[in-house]
Amino acid sequence: MNPNLTYVLVVGVLFAAGVTLLLERSLTRVLMGVILLGNGANLLLLTGGRAGGPPIVGTTAEEEMSDPLPQAMVLTAIVITLGMTAFLLALAYRSWHLNGHDEVQDDVEDRRIMELADRDEGPGTADTDTGDGDSTGAPARDRTASVAGDAGRAG
Repeated sequence: MNPNLTYVLVVGVLFAAGVTLLLERSLTRVLMGVILLGNGANLLLLTGGRAGGPPIVGTTAEEEMSDPLPQAMVLTAIVITLGMTAFLLALAYRSWHLNGHDEVQDDVEDRRIMELADRDEGPGTADTDTGDGDSTGAPARDRTASVAGDAGRAG
């Protein structure tokens, strides 16, 4: 069975719009992106099934039956999309009540860790050592023993 070109284009547009909306900072737009992606996935799954009669033994010839697996997968995808929608709605509602808007802000701790990583990876700090010693030249097993010895003296 060849899929209809209209269905393929609609699935592509739904996925493209959904991914675009997922990349936004507003939780309302993220919610709309999840809904569009869910609908695109449902349509994609339905285009994979074969059209035919009901898959009930005795009412339809076996070669004319439709495949029930895509229908079952679409029902599962609907439930998953509904759960994600409810969760994102709760997040957007809570964010609106706490902040007066639903935009996701940058996490201060993530920004601090990124700045520390940038500082550590600055020019001239590339380690050209083979990994079996530290910058003082001591082998790794000596450092481990000294750390273990220091820990024993601290208690």
